[in-house]
Amino acid sequence: MAGLELRQFKGADLEPIDLAIAPGECVTLTGPSGSGKTRLLRAIADLDTNRGEASSGELNLQQAPAHLWRRRVGLLPAESHWWYDRVGDHFTRPEKEKIAALGLDPACLEWEVGRLSSGERQRLALARLLDRKPGVLLLDEPTANLDPENCQRVEQLLQRYASEQNAALLWVSHDPAQRQRVGQRRLKIRERRLETETGG
Repeated sequence: MAGLELRQFKGADLEPIDLAIAPGECVTLTGPSGSGKTRLLRAIADLDTNRGEASSGELNLQQAPAHLWRRRVGLLPAESHWWYDRVGDHFTRPEKEKIAALGLDPACLEWEVGRLSSGERQRLALARLLDRKPGVLLLDEPTANLDPENCQRVEQLLQRYASEQNAALLWVSHDPAQRQRVGQRRLKIRERRLETETGG
């Protein structure tokens, strides 16, 4: 995999950003509510207006077909969306070991989406994203509504995925302890600028 590089990249109301995330690296991002974290992830995923340059290896956001960019750069939104009634219909090649690693019975692939709890939806949305094998993961608070046990499962699965697939992770989290655990680098948005987060 090839990581993620932003050069004078502008999304939402933030100042232009220069940022490189290496393959296998996890960078966390925090900031006040409304500071632009989600909009930045959506801009990198090419779902919101953006300017400047974003690239992942040979793929360039400004030049690559949208479907190729979004296959390489996967966004896990805070609120997942489901298009089909059956869970399994959202997967191309479901890996039951990943589903089990998230504390879910692989039989849930046969369930109706409507019977899922919010926590089950959140974990299955992650499994669905990993099913596509993206090289860059944009994670918008992937454990926000989970209990500590399932939060740990998600953290471990994402760290293993980053290591095994050499994927780059940009992980939005409001939890200082989580940012310490998972991030090789920790960034924050302050007054429309991206800064290094200091302290614990």
